[in-house]
Amino acid sequence: MGQKVNPIGMRLGIIRDWESNWYADKGYPGLLYEDYRIRQYLRGFPNVRNAAVSHVYIDRQAHKLRITLHTGKPGVLIGRGGKGVDDLKAALEHRTGKQVTLTVQEIRQPDLDAQLVAESIAQQLEKRVAPKRAIRQAIQRTMRMGAQGIKVLIAGRLGGSEMARRETDKQGKIPLQTLRADIDYGFAEAPTTYGHIGVKVWIYRGDILPDQRRLMKEGMEPEPFMPRLPRRTEERRGERRRRERRRGGRGGDGRASA
Repeated sequence: MGQKVNPIGMRLGIIRDWESNWYADKGYPGLLYEDYRIRQYLRGFPNVRNAAVSHVYIDRQAHKLRITLHTGKPGVLIGRGGKGVDDLKAALEHRTGKQVTLTVQEIRQPDLDAQLVAESIAQQLEKRVAPKRAIRQAIQRTMRMGAQGIKVLIAGRLGGSEMARRETDKQGKIPLQTLRADIDYGFAEAPTTYGHIGVKVWIYRGDILPDQRRLMKEGMEPEPFMPRLPRRTEERRGERRRRERRRGGRGGDGRASA
């Protein structure tokens, strides 16, 4: 089952939270559609389109809206003197007719956010970068930032071929059926002259243990679980460092020159 469903939806209420937090006795379809329109409007707004926005969280209280934007480029979204945020807030209030509170939250490691990685690959495909090269570079950047696994899949008329095909690559592990596994998922489309190319990205960032879940419920950000290396591997690395110091550095013979 974990191989088929959306990994974020499968973990809602366990290690992930909903992006829309509100309750309605009446008019539920209208409010849900309004959330959808707000997100679509934000995606097309000039400042937001170039600000690498990953998630949009919406909270409702009576006639008030609290919107939180998670972005990898907060400076682009805020603008000079906060003008970008003010313009966006005014546009949302005019569109919804409600009081809007807008908050910008920075994504400290954009290469570990699956949505931003998928959008980055899609932008490269629009610029006609070779699909395998775009995938390989994205995987290398993500693994360098400390991810424990990543999987990338793209499908469509790659390179303008007559028949649609798919390219996929994977490094590390992606335990989709482990509910405590913090797996992020992102999807993007690249509109090319030959048609749309779909990009899917899965990133495994470690496990979220029960104590970390409690911190998340209290509004605190837990540290990602990163397993230690096996003891034997650490001992071998320690022995290698000691040998290099005795030789006078890597590649040296340990003898002083006259």
